[in-house]
Amino acid sequence: MKTRLTTLCGIERPIIQGGLAYLARAPLAAAVSEAGGMGQITAATLGTPQALREEIRAVRRLTAKPFAVNFALGHQPIDALLEVALEEQVPAVSLTGGNPAPYAHRIKEARALFLVLTAGVRAAQKAEGLGADIIIAVGAEGGGHLGRDDVGTMVLTRRVVQSVQVPVVASGGIGDGRGLLAAMALGAEGIEMGTRFVATQECQAHLSYKQRLVQTPENQTVVIERSIGRPGRVLSSPYVDKILAQEQQVTQPEDLWPWVAGEKNAAAALNGDWDQGFAWAGQVTGLITDIPTVRQLLDRMEREAVDAWDQLNQNMSTNR
Repeated sequence: MKTRLTTLCGIERPIIQGGLAYLARAPLAAAVSEAGGMGQITAATLGTPQALREEIRAVRRLTAKPFAVNFALGHQPIDALLEVALEEQVPAVSLTGGNPAPYAHRIKEARALFLVLTAGVRAAQKAEGLGADIIIAVGAEGGGHLGRDDVGTMVLTRRVVQSVQVPVVASGGIGDGRGLLAAMALGAEGIEMGTRFVATQECQAHLSYKQRLVQTPENQTVVIERSIGRPGRVLSSPYVDKILAQEQQVTQPEDLWPWVAGEKNAAAALNGDWDQGFAWAGQVTGLITDIPTVRQLLDRMEREAVDAWDQLNQNMSTNR
């Protein structure tokens, strides 16, 4: 499956693994890269520059194929972490959740591929102007933090493709080969998946998290943090009900921060404590029916995309 994305990244399949907080670690990232996609490790929740350096080297012990390091902006300064990634000459760097401008020149100077996740046309155009090599457009169906405009992946992907010249990657609500084919029909040159990769054997998420992804229908995820302008989609849980109740009383963002702190995410995602924590998830839960290995998932997705393409061609030929 060759696109501008696969050529630019040096990968075999146009599939990128999302920068999952606490979960995008070496075993998962390396498994995705080994299976022909582009794995990512997350920098922000590793904590220290040395921990990031060790994680990068752990990926390289597991695979010689390209991977990326993801930086979530707005939570803490990333300068020291970014320097480690560039010193280690990582193939690609992705920025999500904030203004990429302060870091663009340094990433370009180091000649790492520069990926920026956006949720709107203006942000995508700004990222392209900063030198982004790849734009990831995440729709409102996605898990984790989203854009404020509630634009779905179908419309957003097409609009971003129309608005920039660099390769566009679609994200949000994609979890199988038909979703991959649909994204490419919209003009995207690949996809990014987050939630779907949580429900794989190589991901270090707690088993109850993975099981909930299999069991949760598409209409039972919840958006939190809307009251402070940082909407994010999560799995329902008793603790999430408490967050939503607290949001009714918020007068300033600081009031909610203790309720949505990183350790609360880790409590559910890593420890399975749904009474004291929350876990990110997109509406793609409705398409998740099993917990395969990463290779099994990507092999299946490629077969599904090819079969869907053949079926589409047959249907179009029949109806002429």
